[in-house]
Amino acid sequence: MSRPSQAKLTTVDHNGVSVIQSQAHATSSSSLPAGVARLQQVPQLIPANPSAGGGKALPPSKMKKPHADKDSEEYRQRRERNNLAVKKSRMRSKQKAMDTQQRVNELKEENERLEAKIKLLSKELSVLKDLFLEHAHNLADNVQPPTGTEGSSPAPNNTSTNGQ
Repeated sequence: MSRPSQAKLTTVDHNGVSVIQSQAHATSSSSLPAGVARLQQVPQLIPANPSAGGGKALPPSKMKKPHADKDSEEYRQRRERNNLAVKKSRMRSKQKAMDTQQRVNELKEENERLEAKIKLLSKELSVLKDLFLEHAHNLADNVQPPTGTEGSSPAPNNTSTNGQ
């Protein structure tokens, strides 16, 4: 199969968009089916001015706004509304910072209380451990028979009843 040659026609429509149309010229018309020849004739759209950004619309923030006269009533009202909005925003920001600082102070106080409680409970645990060890040591001394006399050892305390 031989490759068809293409002739390109460029026109500019009323929107300033260049339209490139390619027309296929087959070297042998019987070598390509009619559907393939038709596919090659699809027009392509490209912008007439490549730097125009692809025809995308600008967002409102990028669009140029008509400059109002600084002495006009509309300009003064817009400035006043903007100044109030800025003032509210700054007040909200200060309030949020104050709330955050208050929360930090509350958490610091709670942390100090909890650390004091930890110290107190640690001391109490230490005292209870000492008492337990002393009691366990005393019990161990009472259970062991003294060396030298076997008859003087205390008898085991089996006063449980057999009511089973």
